[in-house]
Amino acid sequence: MGTRRVVVTGASSGIGAASVRLFRLRGWDVVGVARRADRLAALAEETGAQVFTADLTRQADVDALRDFLAATGPVHALVNNAGGALGLDTVENSKIEDWAWMFEINVLAVKRVTSALLPLLRAGISSGGGSADVVTITSIAGHVNYLGGGGYNAAKSAAHAMTEVLRLELNGEPIRVIEIAPGMVKTDEFGLVRFGGDVEKAVAAYENIPNPLTAEDIAETIVSSVERPAHVNLDLITIKPVAQAAPTRIARGELRMRD
Repeated sequence: MGTRRVVVTGASSGIGAASVRLFRLRGWDVVGVARRADRLAALAEETGAQVFTADLTRQADVDALRDFLAATGPVHALVNNAGGALGLDTVENSKIEDWAWMFEINVLAVKRVTSALLPLLRAGISSGGGSADVVTITSIAGHVNYLGGGGYNAAKSAAHAMTEVLRLELNGEPIRVIEIAPGMVKTDEFGLVRFGGDVEKAVAAYENIPNPLTAEDIAETIVSSVERPAHVNLDLITIKPVAQAAPTRIARGELRMRD
């Protein structure tokens, strides 16, 4: 079998960028996908990965990604990593626009990309790839609800359900469907996006919490899950730091975000 190729979405920072780096170190051909062309260019120069600029909430961009991949070689694995959270308000007071964005990026974008790339994954199998993988990064927020998480809980729960249904639909084909549900991961941007760029709130989310997970921890889990023998499927991987028992904790009367 020749070199395998993986597509990683949300590749411009955090877990996505860490995954691109590790896949390249392990000898994979990689296509990193994200909106920010400048960051992708820097990642390509650093790692030798191919990159493709796309907004995955736009069907035209996803179609263009599909066509680019079809023209440049087989695809053997897809990592649906792009996602995010906005706000920590109650269901009553949260903004409908924030909920809509969270569903677009965490659910509908995953559906768009998966639908577009499944034929390419099947073609990769037919051309001698043997098997293929669809990995979706959800969150423990899709399994355990917490105060202030209404929109994000709902979106990640939907992503979890979609992943389970996809596994049922693909049963009998040599395509593994893997869900990785991280807990608290400290990255440069997750908290900043959630709190609208408020650095103080983003930093406070990790206050007095020892050793949160890193993007590299999740990347290692992603890569190792697809490098298992082809008959082994890690259906659902929940990964949390040792210090984390639940998505949130109440400390000194204040809500602390744990994911």
